[in-house]
Amino acid sequence: MNHYETVFILNPVLSEDQIKETVKKYEDFLVSNGAKMVSKEDWGLKKLAYPIQNKKSGFYHLFEYQVAGEVINPLEVEFGRDERFMRHLTVALDKHAISWAERRRDKLKQKA
Repeated sequence: MNHYETVFILNPVLSEDQIKETVKKYEDFLVSNGAKMVSKEDWGLKKLAYPIQNKKSGFYHLFEYQVAGEVINPLEVEFGRDERFMRHLTVALDKHAISWAERRRDKLKQKA
């Protein structure tokens, strides 16, 4: 099982319920395909650096998870088909990125 991180931007015109439903749908997709969720973060509504689909902001979310590599391609296809997504990026984490992500999560817990 490889360690991955996915960041995605959802359309800002979605309601709070639609956002929760979308996030839950893709979390369930990953878990049903054998993923172990390490972390989920809702970064909220952020201003974009440049307009995407004539929108100047979007709802950012981060998933960190462990899953077999063959699950990533179907996930990316689902992201591409879903019109609620403005952008998405999935990266495989190496040991240094994993330790950095753990330190970042610990800092967030200390602040909370």
